[in-house]
Amino acid sequence: KAPWGIAERQMMATRLKRCVVRRRDGPEQHGVAASCLRELRDKACGVLAIDKAREPITLVLAEDGTIVDDEDYFLCLPSNTKFVALAKDEKWSSKILDSGTSWLSESADEVDSAAEKWKQLARQLKDDLSNIILMSEEDLQVLIDVPRSDLAEELAQSETKIQVLQDTLQQVLDRREEERQSRQLLELYLEALKTEDSILSKVAEPEAAPRKEMDVVDTGTSSTDTSATTALNDQVLAALKEKPAPELCLDSRDLELVSKEDTAALASALGWDKQKAGALQEACDQELSKRLKQVQTLHSLRSASKGKKALPWGDWPSSKRKK
Repeated sequence: KAPWGIAERQMMATRLKRCVVRRRDGPEQHGVAASCLRELRDKACGVLAIDKAREPITLVLAEDGTIVDDEDYFLCLPSNTKFVALAKDEKWSSKILDSGTSWLSESADEVDSAAEKWKQLARQLKDDLSNIILMSEEDLQVLIDVPRSDLAEELAQSETKIQVLQDTLQQVLDRREEERQSRQLLELYLEALKTEDSILSKVAEPEAAPRKEMDVVDTGTSSTDTSATTALNDQVLAALKEKPAPELCLDSRDLELVSKEDTAALASALGWDKQKAGALQEACDQELSKRLKQVQTLHSLRSASKGKKALPWGDWPSSKRKK
């Protein structure tokens, strides 16, 4: 039975998290081991002699006053995290750091100094190396930029191991950069697909409309004849007369015919003056040119998507960051 009892105590010890608690306005601190947030609250009330009438208490991080009320967040905190226990109706204030007490292991200036931020991050790694996953890219870069000898002294490790650690941090940073570039490339590709679908629908829509046989009206070249010779059928002429923007309603073949038509003959067939007919021809010619450019763009997109089998990461700006 004795060995089994020892094993049980060892298993329980591995589940417990070491914490440090104190009151809002007192320098006295107590070490507490708890397996969950509720247990930490109960033990804090006991060691700090908080009256039952002033419960429930609120636990906040002593460093910045962050309220800790989530079990998962509590489990992610490193060992020896320092908490302030706030009784009912008490509020945390940053002024408590200026009380002149020395219960913190660092001075207030060190905590507030951006230059010493790397030491706090290094302590997180010392408590649990998996905290790398929770660090921001800025935090990773801070640790990468720290001189190897300083980081080795802080973590009590050899410089060889610190080099391996910083290389690992750089790999994590690079992988995040590559993932971001991959997302950006995917967004560009999806946007290109949408553009391609839009071009296809615009090109295919006029082609899908039924076409009538083109009627060529040839009334001769007599100057006394009121009608002019034109290669446009009645349907096209009706669209030119009735539609507010007829160049958008015609297919590419009809646009080409209108553009190449004699301006005087077109004006006579429509009953317009020559200037108005010329403006219509210019609009049709511009619309035809626009459609041709869209088709060329579509072919370029298709060629690019078929010809590039792999992403040429070498063409991207280097994702390596300065160490």
